[in-house]
Amino acid sequence: MSLFNASDRVAPFVDRQAVARRLEPLLYAATLFVSALLLFSIQPMFAKMVLPKLGGAPAVWSVAMVFFQTVLLAGYAYAYVLNRLLSPRWAAMFHLLLLGITAMMLPIAIAPGWGVPPQDGTALWLFGLFAVSIGLPFFTLSASASLLQSWFASSGHKQAGNPYVLYAASNLGSFAALFAYPVIIEPFLTLKTQTAAWSIGFALLAVLLSFVGLLTARALPAAVQAEVVDDVSASAGERMRWIALAAVPSGLVIAVTAYLTTDIAAAPFLWVVPLAVYLLTFVAVFRERPWIAHANVVRFVPFAVAPLAVSLIGGEKVFWLTSIALNLVVFALLTLMCHGELYARRPSPRRLTEFYLCTSFGGVIGGGFAGLLAPQIFNGNYEYPILIALALLCMPGLVTGGSRKALTEAAPWLVASAALALVWYVTRFQPSATLELPFQVLLALLAAAMLFQRQRPMRFFGLVILSFSVTALWRPGIAPIETARSFFGVHKVAEVNDGRARLLYHGTTIHGAQRLRNDDGTPVSGPLLPQTYYYPGGPFAEAIGAARAARGSLNHVAVVGLGTGTLACHSKGNEHWTFFEIDPEVIRIARDPHRFEFLSRCAPESPVIAGDARLTLEASTDRYDLIVLDAFSSDTIPVHLLTREAVAGYLSKLSPHGVLLLHISNRHLDLTPVVAKVAQSLGLAAFVREDRSAGDLLTTLKADARLVVLARDAADAGSVAGNWTPLRSDQSSALWTDDYSNILGIMLRTKFGW
Repeated sequence: MSLFNASDRVAPFVDRQAVARRLEPLLYAATLFVSALLLFSIQPMFAKMVLPKLGGAPAVWSVAMVFFQTVLLAGYAYAYVLNRLLSPRWAAMFHLLLLGITAMMLPIAIAPGWGVPPQDGTALWLFGLFAVSIGLPFFTLSASASLLQSWFASSGHKQAGNPYVLYAASNLGSFAALFAYPVIIEPFLTLKTQTAAWSIGFALLAVLLSFVGLLTARALPAAVQAEVVDDVSASAGERMRWIALAAVPSGLVIAVTAYLTTDIAAAPFLWVVPLAVYLLTFVAVFRERPWIAHANVVRFVPFAVAPLAVSLIGGEKVFWLTSIALNLVVFALLTLMCHGELYARRPSPRRLTEFYLCTSFGGVIGGGFAGLLAPQIFNGNYEYPILIALALLCMPGLVTGGSRKALTEAAPWLVASAALALVWYVTRFQPSATLELPFQVLLALLAAAMLFQRQRPMRFFGLVILSFSVTALWRPGIAPIETARSFFGVHKVAEVNDGRARLLYHGTTIHGAQRLRNDDGTPVSGPLLPQTYYYPGGPFAEAIGAARAARGSLNHVAVVGLGTGTLACHSKGNEHWTFFEIDPEVIRIARDPHRFEFLSRCAPESPVIAGDARLTLEASTDRYDLIVLDAFSSDTIPVHLLTREAVAGYLSKLSPHGVLLLHISNRHLDLTPVVAKVAQSLGLAAFVREDRSAGDLLTTLKADARLVVLARDAADAGSVAGNWTPLRSDQSSALWTDDYSNILGIMLRTKFGW
């Protein structure tokens, strides 16, 4: 009877232990999910925090990219060393100790004592600021993915033989953060609340990691763990393949994002889609049964790449939705293929941390090439076709090296491509519109040849390279003069309408135009007239004229945003105009009289101050009668220039009766409610004018504009106060500050009236 009672008492305990054992993978997956969620959300949160203080200069974002990639790699290296030196039990205890030290640094904030960046050694100073402020939290979190998978491999669980499937949970966490920040976190939470919520999330992670640590401490010895049967030898060559298979998709996600948001449609949040696809490919293939069989992915690649290869580089993207879809499909397939190959080549769990260290290093290489090196060495988005070509070399059968025969198959097409490039470079050949039909026939033949040769990867690869070279020659309707690339994108100077006008444009945004010839073909003579938004008789001319008439003259004028320098031709007499521009390539182009003559003819002595306008304008010792903010017409707006604190800073630089003129024309964002709310909070008089009379831009060289004038007193705005519409604040709109802004809400309101 006593034995029966004992077994009765033991049975529920055994059942509970069995249930707990079955739930172990869920605990590890949940911990990985929370860790990745925190890791991915700290980046935009801290970037938003430092933007008003450091500005949006290229150095800031380049250093940020290098910092995050470096610390991520350091985290994987730490996990690798910890796994080599300590048993899982002691490694878990050590990492929990590090977690506790990290918790003492919360909440996330800009480290005290870091004021204005120095003139020299700014990059090192910025790296130090990031390291002191968020270095330890980011480092601690970056090690979690490989450590948790390694500990699960040593847990003795029946599923521990393949811990790599847990990597899907980590990428789901990153995916969740990617969408949660712009959709949920930023629209509803201030930065102060975000940091508090992040600290709570970190506390939750500490609890989950404590439970994982207990399980790891009670795990069976590693000696009795089952190993993966098909172990891959971690030779130097295999490590290089891990690095390459991780590097290509990492670079490709940056390259396709840059291409889509500059060459096709620079819509807000379009950048989210490629990154989301990139993260989901890990979820799709790092599992026992992938969402799409790897063989099918490889089979589909040629059918997607062939039409892209004959349409990628040259010509205008008329069917832009189709172009976006095609590019995303190709990107998804190539990334699935590379990550599928990566998963197939995973080593046994005991080399898991080494595997992830190599893949992290590959990510650094790919991201560094596409994000840092390519903008310095290419004047266009040429890294994109290069990375597509490299991805094709990762196709099964080629990733192992290929044969001399395979290379011979590709050689004729590669030689033809090089010859075409050389001919174009020497002759600068510009095909006429009469050649369009033969050209389209040639492209169709190339696409058919690629599909016909899809079973021969190297021959298919050679034909893709040839197609890239051929399409690069075709630019109908536009005579390219110069292509210049900076951190902010690719700027193109081109002539249109048979040489009657010259444009400066970035992707789909035109930054200025100069008329060169009249409709009868004769050269333009007489005074140089402003074009596009700034045409004579337009809202710019009216607002500037009203401000001048209200005080008799404009002694000092500041213009934020240079473009082609068109506004210089609105200056008069002895007025002193100063331009503020963040992009050095735009400054160079606007100053070059062989490109555009507005600055050289209308205001040759006007200084152009390089740098983020919020910082450089604040450093100015002048007081301005008029400040023109012309930095919001592009599809990606600098939010930190439009907050309450930013506008208050502009007011401090105005003369007693000075006015602000804001150009807020935008295809995707109606910024009128934002400006109205800021004006109300500062007690400013506000007037708006919407111009709809310009007509077709390429025909008239005029562009519709939406302008707002802000003044301390309505009388300071002059005739604008009587002729323009008073701007009233909508009570449903939220006030934008350095602590809160909501781009998504404005975009949805613009598109759908929400």
